[in-house]
Amino acid sequence: QGRSYDLLISHTTIVFSRYILLAWQHRQSTDQRTLGGLFYLLCDEVGTLDWAVALQQLVELMNEIANQVGKKLSAMIKSQLQHWIAALPNYIKAYLPISGCES
Repeated sequence: QGRSYDLLISHTTIVFSRYILLAWQHRQSTDQRTLGGLFYLLCDEVGTLDWAVALQQLVELMNEIANQVGKKLSAMIKSQLQHWIAALPNYIKAYLPISGCES
């Protein structure tokens, strides 16, 4: 027992590390799924999402974020997004709403 800051941080770290190990051990003994199985379940979900749609959603999300922040940050985000789009190969650019990024 102690009251120093370092001692309290060390104690908290040990307690949380112990909890993580106990939770992992409990999961290993009760859950029949493996990490590989969970990975394949996630891949099946993501597989239904077309990459062109995902790319468009990413660009739209970045534009939405740029519109919600201040003017200086918004200009920087849009500038970086335009540079990124300009560097993409032409076959990928064909799927993006480029005109939406230039506003």
